[in-house]
Amino acid sequence: RLAVRAYGRRTRANAPEDARRALIVGAGAAGEMIVKELLSHPHLGINPIGFVDDDPAKHGHRMYNVLVLGPLSEIKELVARYEVEEIVIAMPRASGQVVRQVVRSALEAGLKTRTVPAISDILSGRVAIASLRQVEIQDLLRREPVSTDLDEVRVLATGETVLVTGAGGSIGSELCRQLARLEPAQILVLGHGENSIFDVMAELNERFPHVTSVGLIADVRDRERMRQIFQRYRPYSVFHAAAHKHVPLMEGNLAEAVTNNVLGTKNVVELSAEFGVEHLVMISTDKAVRPTNVMGATKRVAEQIVQQIAETQGRNFVAVRFGNVLGSRGSVVPTFLRQIGAGGPVTITHPEMRRYFMTIPEAVQLVLQAGAIGRGGEVFVLNMGEPVRILDLATDLIRLSGLEVGEDIEIRFTGTRPGEKLYEELFFDSESAVATGHPKVLRAKNGVLPIGLSTVVELLIDGAHRGWADEQLRAMLNRIVPEFQIAATEGAELVADAEIAGA
Repeated sequence: RLAVRAYGRRTRANAPEDARRALIVGAGAAGEMIVKELLSHPHLGINPIGFVDDDPAKHGHRMYNVLVLGPLSEIKELVARYEVEEIVIAMPRASGQVVRQVVRSALEAGLKTRTVPAISDILSGRVAIASLRQVEIQDLLRREPVSTDLDEVRVLATGETVLVTGAGGSIGSELCRQLARLEPAQILVLGHGENSIFDVMAELNERFPHVTSVGLIADVRDRERMRQIFQRYRPYSVFHAAAHKHVPLMEGNLAEAVTNNVLGTKNVVELSAEFGVEHLVMISTDKAVRPTNVMGATKRVAEQIVQQIAETQGRNFVAVRFGNVLGSRGSVVPTFLRQIGAGGPVTITHPEMRRYFMTIPEAVQLVLQAGAIGRGGEVFVLNMGEPVRILDLATDLIRLSGLEVGEDIEIRFTGTRPGEKLYEELFFDSESAVATGHPKVLRAKNGVLPIGLSTVVELLIDGAHRGWADEQLRAMLNRIVPEFQIAATEGAELVADAEIAGA
């Protein structure tokens, strides 16, 4: 033990007595930078006593007199041997799997973990390398950084007028941020809720003062209002993110799901074709594949509307399908964090529930890339990696909060909700995945559209406006999307057949 303490003093002779003994994970460029910063700034109160790294060639070597002690698998043993008090992850490009391994080793040793900022933030000078932060759930799900072909993506926006619907939402607002970096002539920031649009406008005006942002309060279901906007501004590109997305809510508000997700999309897509929009990208969801819920079924109809107009009118209109995004409003991570903050329980519908996850910026980068790749009528699918078990996600969040499952926070299983399925899919059987020029964007080769799609869609919208019973609307959705799994009554199917016969 005395030898261990002596080694710690040798690594940093000017360290304060109360400096925390830190093990640095990663003996690469970031690790070297963090050790240099910590040695140069004793007031930070961190004494780097050693590195761990999985590269055997680095073992036994020193950087700034700090020894590379061994591989990541020995973290727990090294923590005990060298009386480590803190773990610092200095691998800004490490995968989520590696970060999870380090965090779990640290938690088993009773230590919390901090990490260096993203490498882009360090290189840009926005933050210092020594600006350590707590590990967050995004770090545990981290994947290889998305590379974007900026020259290809600039075609969508640079010097042009761009319209974003649903711009006050999580995806819509991030679309506005990333599009602003492409230096468009103006961004039309359109949404139904004035408060969220106000917030997005304030941020854009502060961060991108050279870009003209126009706040538009409008409902995509109001065709005349949308027509006025298209006629006045003549957008070059349209990103359609406006939609109802919450599965259980839409099960109980079926007509709203139809009018917003189907009629709203129909209005935006048809007006885009009428007013010569060059590029349209509709945001879709993995829940549109073999949907078991109203939200997914209505989004599948929206995909078909985009495909039909793109194919019949030769327009460069596409849809992009992806899974859950971390941190979006009403999503699972903020819900779990709220439940943890309240002392629990954390509620999960089923122990085997799995979902695909992406960060919001990553998803939007790939949406833009897909929009640039698209030629018309395609549904693009983002490579979401491997699905994550929700139980594992909840457990990691609880432990990152310094608590233990069962001791401090209970996990309670509540049963699957209406319209939920355990596993999401990204393709229909009738679709085939085709590679594109980007490794994380796949093209789903669409199946044949239903015969008489336009007529049945009109009937569906009319039924929603006329107050049809939910069973009738479900039956009509099933006619358009046969894969939609419903428990419709025979009577409801007869009513739907009668409506079609009389059309």
